[in-house]
Amino acid sequence: MLFFRSEDHLTRWLEQHDAPRGAVLSLAATWGLAKAWYVDRRDPLWKPRSKEQAQAILDEVGLTDEFWKLA
Repeated sequence: MLFFRSEDHLTRWLEQHDAPRGAVLSLAATWGLAKAWYVDRRDPLWKPRSKEQAQAILDEVGLTDEFWKLA
């Protein structure tokens, strides 16, 4: 995960590193994902999520583009 000041900063970085553009999230969207993803990690009974459970979290926070589809 990389953080950029602006879309222009991201564009320059991609050009300088000849890198493909991946998903771009705002800080608010990143925070929403983090809260949903890690909400239960301190639970002593925590178990890894299934692919379907993980996909449901991504969908719930609005990450529905093709990039976020789990194979």
